Amino acid sequence: MDSFLDLFDPGTSPPTNCDVWPEDDDDDTRLPPEPQMGNVEYKLKLTSPSKLRFEHLVTQLKWRLREGHGEAIYEIGVEDTGRLTGLSSDDMKSSLITLDQMALKLGATTSVLRERSVRKDKIVAEVLVRKVPDDQECIEVMVAVLGGADAGKSTLLGVLAHGEFDNGRGSARLNVLRHLHELRSGRTSSISHEILGFDTEGDVINYQKARTAEEIRDRSSKLITFLDLAGHKKYLKTTVAGLSGYCPNHVMLVVSSPAVNVSSQLDMTKEHMDLALALRLPFCIVVTKTDITPADNTINWLESILKSVGCRKVPLVIKSDDDVITASSAQPTQNVVPIFTISSVTGENLDLLTRFLYVLPPSISIKEKERLEQECCQFQIDEIFKVPDIGTIVGGVLTQGVVNIATELVIGPLDNGTFVPVTVQSIHRNKAPCRVVKATQSASLNLEKVIPGLRNGMVLLGLGVNHSACIFFQARIVVLYHATSIHNGFQTTVHIGNIRQTAAIVAIMECDKRGMHTNDSASVIFKFARHPEYVTEGMRLLFREGQTKGIGIVTQVFALQVVAG
Repeated sequence: MDSFLDLFDPGTSPPTNCDVWPEDDDDDTRLPPEPQMGNVEYKLKLTSPSKLRFEHLVTQLKWRLREGHGEAIYEIGVEDTGRLTGLSSDDMKSSLITLDQMALKLGATTSVLRERSVRKDKIVAEVLVRKVPDDQECIEVMVAVLGGADAGKSTLLGVLAHGEFDNGRGSARLNVLRHLHELRSGRTSSISHEILGFDTEGDVINYQKARTAEEIRDRSSKLITFLDLAGHKKYLKTTVAGLSGYCPNHVMLVVSSPAVNVSSQLDMTKEHMDLALALRLPFCIVVTKTDITPADNTINWLESILKSVGCRKVPLVIKSDDDVITASSAQPTQNVVPIFTISSVTGENLDLLTRFLYVLPPSISIKEKERLEQECCQFQIDEIFKVPDIGTIVGGVLTQGVVNIATELVIGPLDNGTFVPVTVQSIHRNKAPCRVVKATQSASLNLEKVIPGLRNGMVLLGLGVNHSACIFFQARIVVLYHATSIHNGFQTTVHIGNIRQTAAIVAIMECDKRGMHTNDSASVIFKFARHPEYVTEGMRLLFREGQTKGIGIVTQVFALQVVAG
């Protein structure tokens, strides 16, 4: 969805923390003029259209759905100029029936998000039209869950995915944690996945209503995949690798309400917020444990951070369904940050959070997705498993292309810079078997043979890709923070997609003898410290070492010359 436009009663003073607000014009409430591009369509009325008019309306709806990645917003009772004229209840009912018939023609569904009275006996309606693309089983959105240790991330995901409230002692997180040491400590140290589905009516489909992940996927028109990341400082590199490698569409930053009194938790919250900002990911904030401590002080702290010079975001505390729609409309522009106050024990405001996830727009257009699918496949490996009697299984994200069962690929680079041919034996997505995985989707692939020397950070490439690794590469970087100065020889941990490796700066261009300081920008040449990696021009780069942070773009790759034999 590109936008949800907000409707208000005439004479109502609009809030001060949103971008697009109706304006009074001779006592008539107005919206901005109808956008030519995007997924928002204004219709004054849709009563009794002729056959030719109906076909035109269906074509128009098809185009809006394409613009909105399978989701479109129809404002009924609104003129093209943005004037909220409104309709009588009978005309509104007839218009909604026509819109249902238009959607049915395309295999789409409709749901009324909200209605507003604009004058006596006149109403306007905002309707969500959703159509799962023909080549997809459902509309998918990946949400990375960040937050400091003991913020309640895994507990919240356990409540959302399994539909049972926590007992106040961490019972809900037992369904999410993967390892024995995580169960003992209560702290996530690895990357785990959970899913939450929604049917065409917006009802939640989770493990309380479905027995398996495959059943959740089959019954859902929209699927939210949660990426549960570690919160403790010692696992920060794993967290950054998950953010960089899995390319999530959205970030959910979890903060516990009592954390306002614990400086270490606030430090990690700020660190994770900086990561989301550096990677330009839209994010929302969820304040948990409100049953223990009121959220007022925590919200005040968050608002001060969001309004600061380095962030400049507009905080919006979610208190109603209208706030949810307002927040979702601003997600593509990333300027409004919704703040939810919830309790995993009492269930307070969990309905508002699930409503937000239901209307959360995908971040990649269908056109861009189709373009990526036409490219030669590239699968980033983030996890490797060796299963007895099965073989090697690699997990990660397909950044471009399409992979089917029996697809022939090459895997690498190995320590000597070479790539090895492999064949895909089977595919699993969302804990269920499938036959194909497409660009932007995460999956696990079973390879037909065991390859020694596999590691996280490798890639699977199609046979038509230039299979060349590199030790040296050039990037344009910006230093976000550094206490002193950066000179040649400076070593740092570099994150490029799924790559995480120590690299040294061997040359700094456009820089004098004083070196690089905070906010400085320059082109530099990096050298990987241990083994070659597969890097391409245009990839985003993030580096950090202690308090030092920086971002950049790869501008040139120096291919490693592999000696035959």
